[in-house]
Amino acid sequence: MALYEFQGLSEAGKPVKGVREADSQKGLRAALRREGVFLTEVRLGRSGAEAGKGAGRSISLFGGRVKTDDIAVMTRQLSTLVGAGIPLVESLTALVEQVENPRLQRILAEVKQRVNEGASLADALAGHEKVFSNLYINMIRAGESSGALEVVLNRLADFTESQARLRSKITGALAYPAVMVLVGVVIVLLLLTTVIPKVTQMFDDMQVALPFYTQALIWSTRALTDYWYVVAAVVAAFVLAVRAWLRTERGLERFHRWQLKLPVFGRLVRLVSMSRFSRTLSTLLSSGVPLLVAMDIVRNIVDNRVLREVIERARDSIREGESIAAPLRRSGEFPPMVCHMISVGEKSGQLEEMLKRIADTYDGQVDTTVSALTSMLEPLMIVLMGGGVAFIVAAILLPILQMGTFGQ
Repeated sequence: MALYEFQGLSEAGKPVKGVREADSQKGLRAALRREGVFLTEVRLGRSGAEAGKGAGRSISLFGGRVKTDDIAVMTRQLSTLVGAGIPLVESLTALVEQVENPRLQRILAEVKQRVNEGASLADALAGHEKVFSNLYINMIRAGESSGALEVVLNRLADFTESQARLRSKITGALAYPAVMVLVGVVIVLLLLTTVIPKVTQMFDDMQVALPFYTQALIWSTRALTDYWYVVAAVVAAFVLAVRAWLRTERGLERFHRWQLKLPVFGRLVRLVSMSRFSRTLSTLLSSGVPLLVAMDIVRNIVDNRVLREVIERARDSIREGESIAAPLRRSGEFPPMVCHMISVGEKSGQLEEMLKRIADTYDGQVDTTVSALTSMLEPLMIVLMGGGVAFIVAAILLPILQMGTFGQ
């Protein structure tokens, strides 16, 4: 059977699109006609073999058009279907029909076709490594090999949902200050490019001595209006230089080290990294993934380069027979509480449970820090915006008032 992507209209005239398997376009048209869908466009999708070759260019799990929420919902539905005793191929067929995201729907159809051809679910998902992370694929592989796929899918759904909530909290906390900054910049630019030039022309006609802050404002206005292309070129060159510096190993490491030292943001980055490290390692170990493989996966999901190198050194030490807690403690980058709880978990044989408690603790601290950051950023943005507008108004009005005083 071939895989087809189609678009059509329902009996109510609403657009319908999706992915469906059929023997031919004629068979697809007849099947959809029975469902009340009239085809307007149809094209042949990729085969299972082609999917495995080209899927690496698919969508990222934490970016693009396939969101973490889509992956979490899909994983939860698959866990429910598998837990109900429905064969894997039939479960994937049901998922293809239920998923609303068209890209994810097409990917699942390709995964289903590869599974139907005899591949394991993990191998089929591995063909889309930019959609399903190494963590996801390795946990599915461990679940298939241990016969506990339903349990692993449940844990994966919990994990992806918690990651989506964490990302949503941080994004939501920064959204309002970002909008305020954008509005403030637009207002200042409008003042500098439309209002100020008219006032400065009056100052030029009167030929009076101006305070230094008024002269600075006039110079800034003329630079933006007369030499805007030079300003744009300088800004673009600076941005490109910073991006090139961050692409180097040394530059990225220095930036991430500086990031951890920031007053509030540094604490938030460390808290998020500790939570992600602990919860991911706990989930992997609970699913039967070997410790060294789990440490390698955890290393790749931590964004900060400094902490990633600490985890990498810890993995090498574990390979040589050392405990997990010792190299983390020596680094000085992991909080003492984390190292102590991991050490206790190793000695008591409850490492997975201890890591889960660490993650829960740091999730709570992330909530507190995000709330404090939000409450601090809002008045700070208001003060900065008000200060910028006040400076512009003062630079204009004070010379006018002085001229009026001297005129009397």
